[in-house]
Amino acid sequence: MALVVQKYGGSSVSDVEAIRRVARRVVATRKAGNTVVVVVSAMGDTTDDLLDMAGAVSTKPPAREMDILLSAGERISMALLAMAIGELGVPARAYTGAQAGVLTDSKYGRASIVGVIPERVARAVQMGAVAVVAGFQGINEVEDVTTLGRGGSDTTAVALAAALNADVCEIYTDVDGLFTADPRIVPSARRVEAISSEETLEMAANGAKILHLRAVEYARRFGVPLHVRSSFSDKTGTWIYDGRREGAFIPPLVPGADDDAPSAPTPAPPAGTTPAPAMDAVTGRVVAPTGSQPPDGASVGAAHTRAVNARAQARPHPSAKEDHVEAPVISGIAHDRSQDKITLVGVPDIPGAAARIFEIVARADTNIDMIVQDVSAEGTGLTNISFTCPDGDSAAARAALEAAQDELGFKSLHFNPNIGKLSLVGAGMRSHPGVSAKLFGALSDAGINIDMISTSEIRISVVVDDAVLDEAVRAVHSAFGLDAEAAEAVVYGGTGR
Repeated sequence: MALVVQKYGGSSVSDVEAIRRVARRVVATRKAGNTVVVVVSAMGDTTDDLLDMAGAVSTKPPAREMDILLSAGERISMALLAMAIGELGVPARAYTGAQAGVLTDSKYGRASIVGVIPERVARAVQMGAVAVVAGFQGINEVEDVTTLGRGGSDTTAVALAAALNADVCEIYTDVDGLFTADPRIVPSARRVEAISSEETLEMAANGAKILHLRAVEYARRFGVPLHVRSSFSDKTGTWIYDGRREGAFIPPLVPGADDDAPSAPTPAPPAGTTPAPAMDAVTGRVVAPTGSQPPDGASVGAAHTRAVNARAQARPHPSAKEDHVEAPVISGIAHDRSQDKITLVGVPDIPGAAARIFEIVARADTNIDMIVQDVSAEGTGLTNISFTCPDGDSAAARAALEAAQDELGFKSLHFNPNIGKLSLVGAGMRSHPGVSAKLFGALSDAGINIDMISTSEIRISVVVDDAVLDEAVRAVHSAFGLDAEAAEAVVYGGTGR
């Protein structure tokens, strides 16, 4: 028996029929012999609706009360899903983040998990029930409700999986896994079968919205296997591993579950024997071969036992830094429109000037992404410093810098909210020369100007004008040969989460 944590996003529980569909999937996993814990997001656009209502009654809603309000969306989802599961004959218990033992700090609106004590969840599953937990929320040291920020349900699921020592954490969304680019922008994007947690972190940090950044980091830190898949189909999805590519366990496909995936011919069974049933190594679901009797409880149990044993033997192991040198150079392209650019013109080019600027920005609680400092203009002793930051932080950063202009000595501040960031990600980039040349050549051929450049060992990011960001993504995607021959990407729910 395996312990499976499943997380369902807002598009997967968008209405009553969607909740029933999720309930059927949960019950199928449970009846296959697994222990199941479910984490749910708020239904559809519930969180946005609550934000709109808060804005209608208050010009500046208090952060504490906002967390109480926004946590209501997930509570609705968890209660309805528990009822729907119970209606199918499987006992289910719903728990808020606090009841599930998710402990956080007191940064309302973007709290961090400091510990998980899932006693009630563990008791529920030990008694044979499905535990349904409200994602995105927890409780702080003074017993106030807190929320984890956008995408926080992913982090809740991974944290529970780590605390419960789950075999796998399945992240269900409305696309069939991770793709080489956003399928709304690049319809020819390819599904990635397996990707390292290191590459996934870069993708998430640079705009890919399929997984929450903190969830990926949490999974990597605690060794939680992640499987990203669609709640609208039975396709295999994407495995996120932390170790050797050849050591990552990729389950065998269930026949008919993924029409796009090639399958090897199945050898005929020896005469006088019963064909072995095909099975999904995560859910343990058995599919009888054509012409045979439907699988019974014994065959389900045997297939599931084989699956769990295979997973245990194939757990990925820590890898050396150069394990992926023969891997494909590029895993995918992420893009981000949520950044603003601030440029300080005429900054004195003296030791300590940059340090003082970013001390002031840090005090404004602003996160910095990319930084570029120009060469000092000859004979002036002045330079320009540009940086990007999240659009929600830029107002505070601008105000703090303008208030300190006399102290810092810069001539003027320029603000540009109309930027977009494109990031090329791939662990194989460290051993393949020419990646930068191909990237810049593709953008040049498309007539796209580059504003800023930032690099890491497995990523190259560029800032371009927001109006040409989609064109830039498509041009780079094609230049690196990432286009699929046939369409693979389907956005079932319309949002990609």
